[in-house]
Amino acid sequence: MENQLRQFDFQTVADIEKDLRYISGLIKQKGREILSNYTITPPQFVALQWLFEEGDMTIGELSNKMYLAFSTTTDLIDRMEKHMLVKRVRDEKDRRVVRIHLLEEGNRIIDEVIKKRQVYLKNILNNFSDEEVGFLKDNLKKLHESMKD
Repeated sequence: MENQLRQFDFQTVADIEKDLRYISGLIKQKGREILSNYTITPPQFVALQWLFEEGDMTIGELSNKMYLAFSTTTDLIDRMEKHMLVKRVRDEKDRRVVRIHLLEEGNRIIDEVIKKRQVYLKNILNNFSDEEVGFLKDNLKKLHESMKD
């Protein structure tokens, strides 16, 4: 009996993992469609998103968040700086430290793209009841919190 339960649990976990993977892929695909109307690349979007959510950070910190090599992130920042999306700013407490600061144009693009992604998701969720949306929201938050620990 216990062995059957484990097998069932494994299949349930496998199904959940597969659905999450597919959902992630669809959201990424839709995000790229939205990004095609902008002058930024998907990696630039990810960098802007981190700066938007976390505030100024060093290239090293951003590299770690994005799982990119320091040199790759430096090139990314160089291109974003040319497009006036970000700028390098010396830390006031330690002048040796350079932080990447999100500029108004970068902020505007991130805000617009995120809102368009939210509209896309809202349209999908219109097929769900208020109770189902609340249940989904609560359980996704719980899953996210558990994964962060």
